[in-house]
Amino acid sequence: MSRETRLHDLRVVVDRIEGRSVCGMAVGDSFDVTCSSRISIPEGKHVCLYALSAVLPLLPAMQRSLDDGDWLAHENEVACPDPHERLIMRIERTGMSTMPMEDLT
Repeated sequence: MSRETRLHDLRVVVDRIEGRSVCGMAVGDSFDVTCSSRISIPEGKHVCLYALSAVLPLLPAMQRSLDDGDWLAHENEVACPDPHERLIMRIERTGMSTMPMEDLT
């Protein structure tokens, strides 16, 4: 009998830039995280390494079902660490992926 797990697919979107953009990302730019660990970036776009480093630690938790009392269930914004840029990203849940447990580590 195969066991399965369900995880939320995510989209990380540049919501706003409150300073000056130096990384080349623009409001509306995004990337998707699906099937637990697959990152997809739209063709011709890029993701700033520093913005990515800020959001990465939250993605595994956002993929899971969260109790309503969990603070992360009500927060979905992440700031890039560049204080001059102040790029704010929004994490959105876009769907679900079902995977066999033996495919995950």
